[in-house]
Amino acid sequence: MKTYLFDFDGTLVDSMPKFVAAVLRILDEENISYGEDIIKIVTPLGVLGTAKYFITLGVKLTVEEIVKKMELYMCDAYWYEIEAKKGVIETLKTLKENGADLNILTASPHVTLDPCLKRIGIYELFSNVWSCDDFNTTKANPEIYKMVAERLGKKVNEILFVDDNFNADKTAKEAGMKVSGIYDDSSKEMIEEIKQVADFYAYDFKEILGFEF
Repeated sequence: MKTYLFDFDGTLVDSMPKFVAAVLRILDEENISYGEDIIKIVTPLGVLGTAKYFITLGVKLTVEEIVKKMELYMCDAYWYEIEAKKGVIETLKTLKENGADLNILTASPHVTLDPCLKRIGIYELFSNVWSCDDFNTTKANPEIYKMVAERLGKKVNEILFVDDNFNADKTAKEAGMKVSGIYDDSSKEMIEEIKQVADFYAYDFKEILGFEF
């Protein structure tokens, strides 16, 4: 039985524009300047990790206040608007029919993650739907991938991790997982870098069906 571990934002759903808007809105409201790599930095961190990082940038709010703002700014989009990326639903159903074990590990909190998956009709396809919050760490920490493998009862190198973010792909690979990059407009400038650290790269989600690991 093949075991897959999927990212959520930018991998399964077309949510990165909404995620970026929510993140930057907080920094803009606080008049905090940031570099062009801000999204690449915070995407693997989750809302808690992002909140802590924002404080280092000079945001004058508590972690709890930042988390509440991020969730507030994101909820409507995730609850009512964001849809699955092209080919995702069909591919996941095919993998499931073929006996694959499907799981999610995402920086998104359950308050946005779970309702979105249920609305687009794929929540039940997954054995586990994990937020980084469930592990009290981020996808920037190699240990989270080892903890996932332990919970799944698998060796780390028996799992294929699929993510559009370079930092997450690099860290998962360092932890010992098989890794597939996946195209998203938000990370198109990092395609070659992702290819260098990943075992596979998919421009179309359906390509994942052909990856042997």
